[in-house]
Amino acid sequence: MLRALSRIGWVFDRQTGSHVIMVDQATGVTVSVPVHGSRDMTPGAVRAIISAVGVSVDEFRRLLK
Repeated sequence: MLRALSRIGWVFDRQTGSHVIMVDQATGVTVSVPVHGSRDMTPGAVRAIISAVGVSVDEFRRLLK
């Protein structure tokens, strides 16, 4: 998730506990990405982040490759 966001211009801002805060420097919008060791993110969290950054699911899948 963090690598995919970096590919579209989001940058690391800070980490608070087990959540990384990424920021879109163009708009100042932030998104919180949970980082819980080797556990996978829940589908709901993935959907919420995709929606918050304003990309389609297909575009996001391409970013993961």
